[in-house]
Amino acid sequence: MKHLNPLILAVSALSLIACSDAELPERDTQAAFSLTIAHINDTHSSFDPVASSFTANEMRVYNEFGGHPRILEQANYFRSQAETENQAMLFLHGGDAWQGSAYFKLNEGRMNADILSRMQLDAMALGNHEFDLTNAHLNEFLSSVNFPIVAANVDASADADLQNQTNLLPYVVFAFDGYSKQRLVPGEDLPEGYELVAVFGLALDDMPNIAPNTGDLVFADMVATAQNMVDEFHAMGINKVVALTHIGKAIDVEIANQVNGIDVIVGGHSHTLLGDFSELGMGYAGTYAEWVVNPNGESATCVVQAGEYAQAIGRVEIDFTIDGQVLDCVGGNTLLSNDVFYRDANRTEDSYLGGEATSQVLDFIAVNPRIAVVNEENSMRMHIDSVYRPAMENAYGAELGMVPAQITHIRTPTEAYPSGSEVAPLVALGQYQWAASEAVARVAGLQADFALVGAGGVRQNLAQGLLREGDITLELLPFSNFISIVPLTGAQITQLLQDTVAATVPAGAHAGKFPYGGNMRYRFDETQPGVTGEIVSVEINRGSLMEPEWHLLEAEATYNVAMNSYNATGNDGWDVLYEAQKETSERVDLAYVNGELTAFAVERISRTEDGRLQVIYEAEALQCDIAGMACNTDAMAVVEFIRDVYVPLRGAILPLPYSVVDWNLEEREDSN
Repeated sequence: MKHLNPLILAVSALSLIACSDAELPERDTQAAFSLTIAHINDTHSSFDPVASSFTANEMRVYNEFGGHPRILEQANYFRSQAETENQAMLFLHGGDAWQGSAYFKLNEGRMNADILSRMQLDAMALGNHEFDLTNAHLNEFLSSVNFPIVAANVDASADADLQNQTNLLPYVVFAFDGYSKQRLVPGEDLPEGYELVAVFGLALDDMPNIAPNTGDLVFADMVATAQNMVDEFHAMGINKVVALTHIGKAIDVEIANQVNGIDVIVGGHSHTLLGDFSELGMGYAGTYAEWVVNPNGESATCVVQAGEYAQAIGRVEIDFTIDGQVLDCVGGNTLLSNDVFYRDANRTEDSYLGGEATSQVLDFIAVNPRIAVVNEENSMRMHIDSVYRPAMENAYGAELGMVPAQITHIRTPTEAYPSGSEVAPLVALGQYQWAASEAVARVAGLQADFALVGAGGVRQNLAQGLLREGDITLELLPFSNFISIVPLTGAQITQLLQDTVAATVPAGAHAGKFPYGGNMRYRFDETQPGVTGEIVSVEINRGSLMEPEWHLLEAEATYNVAMNSYNATGNDGWDVLYEAQKETSERVDLAYVNGELTAFAVERISRTEDGRLQVIYEAEALQCDIAGMACNTDAMAVVEFIRDVYVPLRGAILPLPYSVVDWNLEEREDSN
């Protein structure tokens, strides 16, 4: 039931203010030019709002954040404010617009092109998930949007699909006269008498290891490319430079430490909501507008990023001297909320906060710069609901069971969730149970001992209410990856956990590689807080779900590990899998061929000269793009487990009765 409150007027979108966690050193010179940048990243087809929660006045409040219509409404306000003040402004997207919801699965990027083109973006970075389909699909997307995609370190000249694409550019230049601007592409003459701002893009230079469907694109070194770009701009007489990246917060900082002359880095990939959101019960992921001194010791770079799933928008204001030095760089991220609040995740009418309780929440929001109540832009909401929503709702299929209360997915452990995700262990257990079943073992010739999943492969929470097949196949596990069973020694498994967990410890690190187990658990001690740590123990369950019997992993023993094919090949930092299979492999991949489960034996994994990992099969190769092939065994395994095993056993869809990750957060916090 929708409850409208007139007090919403007191905390409208127009109350958003830009505040900063860090400021640049003061300079005596007056600002000659000011630029406002509004930015989003990792929106992942979150066209509808995301069910969420925050703390207000020490009470947990359940609400909805974001969605593209709400982002557009706030961006329009920023634009109107900039126009009124005759202020230069850009609206940038840090990449990974693709994937993430049923909308994407059904429309394969076409809806993304439609909705993003209505956002009036000025440029977008090239994210790894923009390669989730084929380069032909990416080419169609690039040709359909009305803004440029920038990636200076990507060479498409040898790629059949993208070599003639004119909207994949190394950079664009914006010529400002107050609020008015012209967008200039490489090769166009630069006008005189305008303030010139260059925006260049950076994609991950190890993209073939992150996104296997990159065709014949070549990805150059990020640091060298960035410095070359800055030097080229300076030679052109452009002294205001923005890097639009999709490489992760930690690598953004590394770039700023190694490259002279980038004024602002607008980033993505690590899903980092920069700023202090601890008052909202959402932690502190790092300073917004972080000031990083360049290697020359003279210039410096501001680094910003705006979270994930279109829940927040960032705004940073940069003041420049006449010679292009940054005088000031201030701003912040703001979560965009609806105006309907509940006291618990069930969001029933009984838990609705009305009257005085709602007024108190609105009063709290009105004075907190990290959150604002913003209405959805009406025309975009109507467009989504009329054109795209009916097909999406019809695609969800059969009912699996009830989720009594939200089951939360986060990538790595936090103070609120010290064992990390509640969803990923459930996914891993489902994939294990499927891969350990007698029916699958007969086909595979292997029976799984446990399963591993990467946090990045699990895309969302399980919301309270009825769960349907499409919630799993279209949204939770949308990548259509097949299940692989890989024999590994205990020592190899421990090393895999060590590598992937330790890599996520530094602030701003990409956490998609973080592993969760099904039918196994591990302990990790952070020996150097914020730097690294070590795996202390790994245990396998030899009992049942409700009565587990934990046994330590044996270093010399061999275990059959179920995981999706993406990680089983060694992608996204799971390098141990490549090393274990580069000479020979006993791995088996599982997919349905004309409705019949079929095993494909793997001979080995090879690495091409440009770093791409390729699966070499003993006989017929598994090809997901041919007729009659169904490769989404990763999702179907979870569907079958929840429907046939978990709900009958537990009566509803609940978090696992035990934790699979033990991370010494208390020791970590004490040492900070």
